[in-house]
Amino acid sequence: MSSLFSGHILIRNNSDQDELDTEVELSHRLDNRLVLLFFGAGSCPQCQAFAPVLRDFFVRLTDEFYVLRAAQLALVYVSQDPTEEQQDLFLRDMPKKWLFLPFEDDLRRDLGRRFSVQRLPAVVVLKPGGDVLTHDATDEIQRLGPTCFANWLEAAEVLDRSFLQPEDLDDAAPRSLTEPLRRRKYRVDPAAPGTRGSREGGGPGAESGVGRLF
Repeated sequence: MSSLFSGHILIRNNSDQDELDTEVELSHRLDNRLVLLFFGAGSCPQCQAFAPVLRDFFVRLTDEFYVLRAAQLALVYVSQDPTEEQQDLFLRDMPKKWLFLPFEDDLRRDLGRRFSVQRLPAVVVLKPGGDVLTHDATDEIQRLGPTCFANWLEAAEVLDRSFLQPEDLDDAAPRSLTEPLRRRKYRVDPAAPGTRGSREGGGPGAESGVGRLF
């Protein structure tokens, strides 16, 4: 997963704004976990409304105050803010474990095009291998909260399937009655990582009125 940001710097959203500028640091923060790419902007009213929901979702999965062990989850804020000041203002009240790209990094726009982001906010969920698990999880996060993370884990096969021998993977029995349903819901198409379906409740731009951004 860290290969997505190879050659780039990610910054931690803490008071020191620590930079992850080596392959080792990027790998430590991103590999072997699900990664959320949060496309948003402080000037977007829908983003302002969704940000507290996403903040609570992330904290309840990664803060030891709520869980015994932090979830295998990382979040990268891919700012679409028009100015660096607006980006900093938007991140001011967000979790310290969030990561973000420097404002001057053109990868902010490149990622939007790569994953076909057409409106804000958008949360792209990536499997540890880099494939897209879901193209926009904003509705799911709002409806299900932290519960949807378990669905993603099972769909991404991050848990016990990683301990199977290679020859056993194709014939592994489902771990639960709901696994086949989740497989269908989160089916990954590696040949088209940027394909994006519409959100529930309308076609492109139905919620925010924002057209193609990139």
